[in-house]
Amino acid sequence: MLRFLVQFAFTVAGFWLAQQWVPGIDTAGWPSLLIAAFLLGIANAIVKPILVVITFPITLVTFGLFLLVINAAVLGLVGLVMKGLVVDGFWPAFWGAIVIGVCSWIGDKLVGEAQGGKS
Repeated sequence: MLRFLVQFAFTVAGFWLAQQWVPGIDTAGWPSLLIAAFLLGIANAIVKPILVVITFPITLVTFGLFLLVINAAVLGLVGLVMKGLVVDGFWPAFWGAIVIGVCSWIGDKLVGEAQGGKS
C-alpha cells in the first residue's frame, strides 16, 4: 500500500511539473491533478499493454523508441476523457509523458531502495 501511495504521489508531482514546464498541458487545480494521476494509472494498466502488443513490430524496429509515442497516446487519451486536463496535441503529450514518466521512475527507484532494493 505504501508503494502505491508513493508512486501515486510521484505521478501527481509529475503532472504538476508537466503543467509547469510543458506548454500545452494544463489542469484545473489540485483535484484535477489527483484525478488525472489516477486515470493515467488506470490507462497505463489497461490500455497501454494492449497498445504495446499491437505495436510490437514497430517498437522492435525502432529499438523501443515507439514506446514514447505510446506513452504520449495514453496521456492524450486521459486528456480526452477528463475535462479538467488539457493536453493540446501530440508534442505536449510527448514531452508531458516524458516528464511524468521520469518522475514516476524516480518514485519507483526510491521506493525500491527503501524496501531493500527489490526494484
